[in-house]
Amino acid sequence: MPWAAAVAVPWLLAGCATSTAPRPAPSTNVPPPPVVQNLPAPVVPVEAEPNAPATQPAINFIAATSGPVAAALAYGDKVRTLGPPELAGEISRLGEPGEVPLTQVQLALALAQTRQGADLVRAQGLLQRVAANQAPEAQQLAPLARLLSARYGEQRRVEDERDKQSQQLKDSQRRIDQLNDRLEALRAIERSFSRPSNHPPVPSMPAPNGSKP
Repeated sequence: MPWAAAVAVPWLLAGCATSTAPRPAPSTNVPPPPVVQNLPAPVVPVEAEPNAPATQPAINFIAATSGPVAAALAYGDKVRTLGPPELAGEISRLGEPGEVPLTQVQLALALAQTRQGADLVRAQGLLQRVAANQAPEAQQLAPLARLLSARYGEQRRVEDERDKQSQQLKDSQRRIDQLNDRLEALRAIERSFSRPSNHPPVPSMPAPNGSKP
């Protein structure tokens, strides 16, 4: 029947519309992920570089990172500012270096600062041992060792010449003092001769037989 079809069509359309309606979106109330804060790295206290003398661990660190030549130069820069008591303590601390090339060079640098002839001789001996050593570390230090040995040899010659001139000056001054003493003694004798006599004059004796003199 036509009227029944006309009535049924709207109902079918309404059913389709109802069945195809979009479903509500699921709830999105999900908590956000936690915020991770990058904390700063912990501060590690660094020991300040000590005043001279340089500690042996610091020298070993320089030797490991920059080589033995850089370590020797750093040690030389430190030890040159030491006073006599600190320098003596540093020499005692190094002790006998054995056949360790870097320690040998360190001890030579310390000994050279005393300005003593015997210490310079010992320093040259240590440097010559380093230059003659065929170990890899010694070969790296060999040019520096030869340079320092030559410098210390020249220093010894200059100081020996200075000591010689100082001794000659002392001898000359001693001879001058002796000559001055002799000259003063001669002057004293000369003054004694020219000094007037304090004795009264001796009266003249009359001539015999009443004759006049």
